Amino acid sequence: MSRNVRITLHPSFDVLAATTAARLITRLLDVQGERGEATVVLTGGSVGIATLKAVAASPARLAVDWAKVNFWFGDERFVPAGSPDRNANQAAEALLDHIGTDPARVHIMAASDAVDSLDAAVADYTDQLTAAAKLQWENDDDDRSESAPAVPRFDVLLLGLGPDAHIASLFPDMSGIRSQGEPVVGVRNSPKPPPTRVSLALEAINTAQEIWIVAAGADKAAAVGLGLAGANPVQVPASGARGVNKTLWLIDQEAAAKVPEQLMRRDS
Repeated sequence: MSRNVRITLHPSFDVLAATTAARLITRLLDVQGERGEATVVLTGGSVGIATLKAVAASPARLAVDWAKVNFWFGDERFVPAGSPDRNANQAAEALLDHIGTDPARVHIMAASDAVDSLDAAVADYTDQLTAAAKLQWENDDDDRSESAPAVPRFDVLLLGLGPDAHIASLFPDMSGIRSQGEPVVGVRNSPKPPPTRVSLALEAINTAQEIWIVAAGADKAAAVGLGLAGANPVQVPASGARGVNKTLWLIDQEAAAKVPEQLMRRDS
């Protein structure tokens, strides 16, 4: 396990969501103090949405300048805009509609009734990422690379975890997890409904300064164990997620049941 991989254990689902929310608020405050704005990539799923609800319920949220937080999504179900299955709609209901965000900083993936095809949705999100990265690059006078990157700086990227160890909509042994050279991929025939999705590619995910993988429940235990053991990412996509500065697994006791003790390197 890489030296920058850390684990935090929590006694229950509710505690996991609450402490992840508190950690996220603190991280956003730290980044805003350093850079003026912060960027987070959101995830859906039970823990991901519970975390957003916990942020909304926390008095500490008032310390964050939410109008200067950029929001992106790790993946999205390619369904109509009004569908409750969309991660963007769930995130809006849980948090984004309640905190005074800047709509121009909330970057959603196109719905199936907004574009002609899945490929068009992939192209649209790629364009959004490219434009944001270019703008950030042009404004970065201190540490500018020779050319603009494919994606903007992600300060925190949240990932849920499936029982099959999928992250975002990158599923085991499918083309999405093998994709290289493009920041966004289209997913067809997903083993988890709905079958058509849009997802950040692993290369884009791994540009994040910090990746936080959140998981709860006994049905996630095998996936957590394999992910932390460094299995092949093609078979275990979660094992391929590596943040630039930190990869943090935030899990409850049930999800930690199959993690060997020698891998239990706690966050410090």
